[in-house]
Amino acid sequence: MTLATRALRTAPPPRDPKGKREGFTTGACAAAAAKAATRVLVRDVVLTAIETTLPNGRRHTFELEQCARRGESAVCSVVKDAGDDPDCTHGAEIVAEVSLRASPGGVELRRGDGVATVTKPGLGLDVGGPAINPVPRRNITEMVSEELAGSAYLGAVVVISVPFGEEMAKETVNARLGLLGGISILGTTGIVKPYSTAAYKASVVQAIDVARERGVDVLVLTTGGKSEAYAMRLYANLPEEAFVQVGDFVGVAVRHAARRKAARAVVVGMMGKLSKMADGRMMTHAAGSEVNMELLATLAEGLGAGPELVAQIRAANTARHVLELASKGGAGGLPAAICARAMEHLQKHAGGGLEVHVVLVDFDGTVLGKAP
Repeated sequence: MTLATRALRTAPPPRDPKGKREGFTTGACAAAAAKAATRVLVRDVVLTAIETTLPNGRRHTFELEQCARRGESAVCSVVKDAGDDPDCTHGAEIVAEVSLRASPGGVELRRGDGVATVTKPGLGLDVGGPAINPVPRRNITEMVSEELAGSAYLGAVVVISVPFGEEMAKETVNARLGLLGGISILGTTGIVKPYSTAAYKASVVQAIDVARERGVDVLVLTTGGKSEAYAMRLYANLPEEAFVQVGDFVGVAVRHAARRKAARAVVVGMMGKLSKMADGRMMTHAAGSEVNMELLATLAEGLGAGPELVAQIRAANTARHVLELASKGGAGGLPAAICARAMEHLQKHAGGGLEVHVVLVDFDGTVLGKAP
């Protein structure tokens, strides 16, 4: 079942892949839903919307998808609008069921269907508990407590669930992190920035933390799904947690690996990304850095390439094109030279203490060069 088949009353607007519209995190939605359900019980009202405070202090009013009292509990939900961010939870319904306590007990958070259970250490969450990150946990607790203030109730039980959350989680790396059975309730500010680099950086750091907590001291950092699949074949002896898709954030990854005292990081990638790393670019997004053809031409010249080949490389369209030219022109050592140069930059960027290896693979997974 996909989100599109759910016919949500308050379905968010479609995303614009080139847009800049901000959205809201699952954590912010969960806090709003929990606040609304608590108010329903405390004040005996039915709501269509709820104003809440986001973790960054901003106030926002969320429309409610559902609001109902069920005996001693109340259920409210908010449909997540991720703005223009390509988030798999865009349009997800975040549901909070709240029941109140007359005796002291604080606010207890529990997982419902579609929210993951934590099964591995290293995430800053209790193993066996719900995958509700610390900031959303605090935000939910504060919003519920705000509604309880001045009432006869001294605590609450809040169950967060996400219909079809287990299906959504298949588009994430949750299972690898030991987050099973659904999505995580996330967010540090409550706001989702379009194409959020902060969210991706956080996922890279989190994956490294999990690996280190599991005792993995050799990390394999890959730039995408294909390179990871090839890397898993090359290093089949390593556990799944060792493999971290870093996307464009290889610089973030090697620094954090060094900070967490990993012994070695093996960077596996293809010609385009590794060429940028060889040029000292630690953020390799296509819009943020172009391949330096002059550098590649210089490396080829250092390997003995003739003037004609050097000129062809200098005028090449893409890094892949350079690879083809070098292969046909007798500069087959270029991939290894790129790896060596990338290794040097990565090692320096990591800040010492981390041994860095680099492997360049072709588009079918064949190893073309490596360093050392």
